[in-house]
Amino acid sequence: MSTATTNMVLSDRLWDAQGAALWIKRAILLVAGVAALTVSAKIQILTQPVPVTLQMLVVMVIGAAYGPKLGAATVASYIALGLQGLPVFAGAVAGPAYVLGATGGYLLGFMIAAYAVGALASAGWDRSPLRMAAAMAVGILCVYIPGVLWLSAGAALLGAAATAAVSGFVGGEAFTGYGWANWYAYGVKTFIWVDALKLVVAVIAFPAIWKLVGDARG
Repeated sequence: MSTATTNMVLSDRLWDAQGAALWIKRAILLVAGVAALTVSAKIQILTQPVPVTLQMLVVMVIGAAYGPKLGAATVASYIALGLQGLPVFAGAVAGPAYVLGATGGYLLGFMIAAYAVGALASAGWDRSPLRMAAAMAVGILCVYIPGVLWLSAGAALLGAAATAAVSGFVGGEAFTGYGWANWYAYGVKTFIWVDALKLVVAVIAFPAIWKLVGDARG
């Protein structure tokens, strides 16, 4: 078993490229990933202060399929476009006000999760349902920990900027659910079971795809 084949992720196995073609491949994958994140953000159930979307699933798939560096770079590029004001996020609000609002910790968590899940996938965790489930659990923690910390403590300190971002989700009404007393109700409860169901798809799909294309580790 060579180190090269052990460290393969799904995109390496499905689309082999070398030299200049490798950079073209990476650019195409990055653009495709940003597009997928944007579309997944628009498919949503409006809840406060952060809507339920398909982004968690897409982040995990990007991390597992792309690997740690390209996965994190793809999510970082998505966030960077949103910072510039492009309408890539879940609500109508974009730019720094959105990133510094209630959703900021979750966006940071997406990037961390893509890297973490990608690193575990590179180690072969995406090729068995049990290990893939463990990788997804790590990814969930990587999203929820900074998300809840920011929502409960950091965003509350930003006052008007945070409230402006949240108001897009709650019909313009001021949101007052910040604080540690509300961390579970507003930061976890609404999303965790939906996210768990979505990630079942990845847990089933990745090992199945590896089985179809052949295990790169031999």
